Amino acid sequence: MNFGLMFANVGPFSLPESLARLSQAAEAHGIESLWTVEHVVIPIGYQSAYPYSPSGKLPGGEGMPIPDPLLPLAFVAAVTKKIRLATGILILPQRHPAYVAKEMATLDLLSQGRAILGIGSGWLAEEFDVVGVPFRERGARTNEAIRALRSLWKPQAEAFDGKFYKWPAVESNPKPVQPGGVPIVVGGHSEAAARRAARLGDGFFPARGDRETLTRLFCVLREECAKVGRKPEDIELMTGAGSKLDADGVKRLQDMGISRVTIAPAGFDEESVVRGLDDFAERVMSKL
Repeated sequence: MNFGLMFANVGPFSLPESLARLSQAAEAHGIESLWTVEHVVIPIGYQSAYPYSPSGKLPGGEGMPIPDPLLPLAFVAAVTKKIRLATGILILPQRHPAYVAKEMATLDLLSQGRAILGIGSGWLAEEFDVVGVPFRERGARTNEAIRALRSLWKPQAEAFDGKFYKWPAVESNPKPVQPGGVPIVVGGHSEAAARRAARLGDGFFPARGDRETLTRLFCVLREECAKVGRKPEDIELMTGAGSKLDADGVKRLQDMGISRVTIAPAGFDEESVVRGLDDFAERVMSKL
């Protein structure tokens, strides 16, 4: 089982010293990947329901610092050697895929092949209004943008002709270091996300979910794979876990086919981060 550390760019981790200590401590403890989140703006008084909290509100409030998800990963690439650098998630339909393709290929090159692109279609309707992207189009835009990214990462220049994005044959360089391009992990806890992962993703990441929910979503993924002729085992399954995760819980997730679990930092100061990683390594990782 691989373990990832979430929320690597939130709050105090927006500061360079804190981010460096977090990423280096995670790498030293055997954490496989570091994951950043994204919101370009948080509209004051938003009414959309945040899906991962009973309150329907983002933890930390509307003023919580949430830096760009990609720039911190480039910083981490320079202060670490092997930890993988992932967005968890980047809101793909809010960004033009030509920019995302360039940014992720650059990150992959600078990190010598450590980049992972975790994407989602988004939930904060008011944020889509700010950037001028129709919220109702987000699913279709996400699907098309994934295809556009893969087109731009191909060795040869080619044209792209979609509903939302189109261009003649263009060069987009540098190319990612990883063969086939940067892995694309589809985030989301809906059946639509499971089908998107089956058709277009290298991985599937329902960030939260009980065993029943995950079982249902993975079943949807396998059924969609059968329809499109893909092997389900070619799609990496991952999920997030709370602080109560133990070794037995990890083994149950492994039995479901999950190969990566993300956890949150135990705190925001250096002592809490290291203490939390020490505890997780002793209580969970050492027993697997």
